[in-house]
Amino acid sequence: MDFPLQKDIFISFFRTGMLGYGGGPATIPLVHKEVVETYGWMDDEEFSDILAIANTLPGPIMTKMAGYIGYQVGGKTGLVTALAASVLPTVVIMIALISVLINYREAPIVQGMTSAIAPVVGVMLFMLTFNFLRHSKKDLGWKVAIALSVVSLIAFELLGLHPAILIGALIIYALLKKSPSNNKKEGEAA
Repeated sequence: MDFPLQKDIFISFFRTGMLGYGGGPATIPLVHKEVVETYGWMDDEEFSDILAIANTLPGPIMTKMAGYIGYQVGGKTGLVTALAASVLPTVVIMIALISVLINYREAPIVQGMTSAIAPVVGVMLFMLTFNFLRHSKKDLGWKVAIALSVVSLIAFELLGLHPAILIGALIIYALLKKSPSNNKKEGEAA
C-alpha cells in the first residue's frame, strides 16, 4: 500500500469535506481544485466525465465522486480512504455542533453567515462552468456547444424534461460523437 498516496487522498477529500459548506454544489469546485489542479490526478475532461456520470446516479454527489476518484487513484484502499475522508468532517461537525445549531439557528449572525455563503458558492460554480465551457469549445466547437446548451435549456425549462434524462442523452451524444482530437489522432495514425 502506498501510504503517501493514501495520505494525499485523505487530505484532499477531508479538506473538501471541511470547506464544502452547503452540500454537493459547493463541493464540486473544491474537488476539482484538489483533484485536477493541486494533485493532477486527472485532467479537466476526465473530471467533467466523472461529474456527468455522478450527476446521473442517485445519492450525494460528493461521496460518489470521492469513491470513484479514490478508486481510480488508489485502488480499493483509495476508495475507502476517500469515502471516509469526505464523510468524516460532516459527521464530526454534526456531532460537535448539533446542540449549538439547535439553540442559535434563529440568531441574526447565523442567518447572516448562511446568507453570505450563497454568493461565494455561486461564483465558484460559475468559474467551474466557465472552465468547462472553455474546454467544450476546444472539443465541440462554439456552434455545437451553444446548440447543445440551447437545446438542453429548452428541454429542461420548457418541456420539463428531468435533468437525469437530459444528462443521460448528452452522455450518449458525447460517446457517439467523435471529437476533433480523436479525428486528428486517427489521421496521424493512418
